[in-house]
Amino acid sequence: MKKYYLLVLLWSLSASAQLQWRQMNLPINENNQRFDDIFFLDENLGWAANGAYATIYKTTDGGETWVSQLSEYSEQLPGNRYFRSVEFLNENVGFVGTLSNDFLRTTDGGATWNFINDFGTNEHSICGIDCVGSATVYGAGAYYTPAYVVKSTDSGATWQYINMSAYANALVEVLFVDENTGYVAGNDNQGGVILKTTDGGVSWNAIYHSNVPGEYVWKLQVLFSNPDAIIGAVEGITNQMGKLIRSLDNGATWITNDAPESIIQGVGFISETHGWVGGHTTGFMETTDGGQTWIDTGVGNNLNRIQMFNDHFGVAAGASVYKFSDQPLATTAPKGNARTPLKASIEPNPVTDKLSIKIEFPESDHMRLELFDAAGRLIKELQRDAIQTAGTKYYHFDFPYASGVYFVSIHTATGKQAIKFVK
Repeated sequence: MKKYYLLVLLWSLSASAQLQWRQMNLPINENNQRFDDIFFLDENLGWAANGAYATIYKTTDGGETWVSQLSEYSEQLPGNRYFRSVEFLNENVGFVGTLSNDFLRTTDGGATWNFINDFGTNEHSICGIDCVGSATVYGAGAYYTPAYVVKSTDSGATWQYINMSAYANALVEVLFVDENTGYVAGNDNQGGVILKTTDGGVSWNAIYHSNVPGEYVWKLQVLFSNPDAIIGAVEGITNQMGKLIRSLDNGATWITNDAPESIIQGVGFISETHGWVGGHTTGFMETTDGGQTWIDTGVGNNLNRIQMFNDHFGVAAGASVYKFSDQPLATTAPKGNARTPLKASIEPNPVTDKLSIKIEFPESDHMRLELFDAAGRLIKELQRDAIQTAGTKYYHFDFPYASGVYFVSIHTATGKQAIKFVK
């Protein structure tokens, strides 16, 4: 009998110490909005950014407990915003990027925040942030165009604006390996694109094109154990799977495999072949063969960012926030739900010579409308729009195309969705 109990105890300890993704103890707000980004300085100190709920949370104990530091519902930050990115240079200096034309900085660990408004332009929306070295910060934006990079070499005190419209239509991600060498990713006329600089953003070269118009390269990772290995997630277009892309020679050549869903976004690997991806309809999808096959771990939902430190520790943001480690968390937080699509319709459907689209926006947003044929080929971008307030909007377009099946893609801050219609 004693041996039996001992075996059960050993099995229990082994199971609890297993490396796996677990949901951290961060309360999910009543609106069930996605956490768009997460950043940890070490295994204890980190911050998470909730998107449409526009709140920054901080933990000092590895995700066991969290405190709210910045919220649009507080006196410190009145208004309606969408938080897209968060990153810290050190334990005091940090930054929050929004899709609401605001960029914020703290110098006291997140206790107080100030707006950054000295880019020399009206564009301040930042989809991606990367801090590198002791004082250098890069930001990139935005998914809905125009494309630009911002740079500071004095911990965010002053900034340089770099117009990237010659290289891309939209930028989502920025990732630097040192103060001068780094990558940005997003979308151009050929589809998903990755650009590289070796001189701190003075010049750029395209090192990857997906060659499918409408696709985006959404998130990037340089493998911690191999600086020549670059791994990316390509967000697909209507009716087509996204892609996992890998380069093992610093971007000279690329290996492409289908991802397990179309709107793939977050990516995080612990070796050249073993890692996870996730997107708006999936949690952590695991591969051990570089993306040839995938396993649904059953953990997580609506993933956007995965940050891997080493082969036994990582964090991620999605419907909630998640931790990869062998340390079980003290409590179990409620499971977050998948993204709720916008209420959108085409009326009437079938269409004749006019295409009319009705969209109900629950809050301010940015939107790109694109038209695809039945095979998933991009026909044209119909419209870009900045949504100032919640409400219903109607869009009307001439439709001089042949009879057949078509799709309208609606790309907003919370993701993509498609509506099928016929003429």
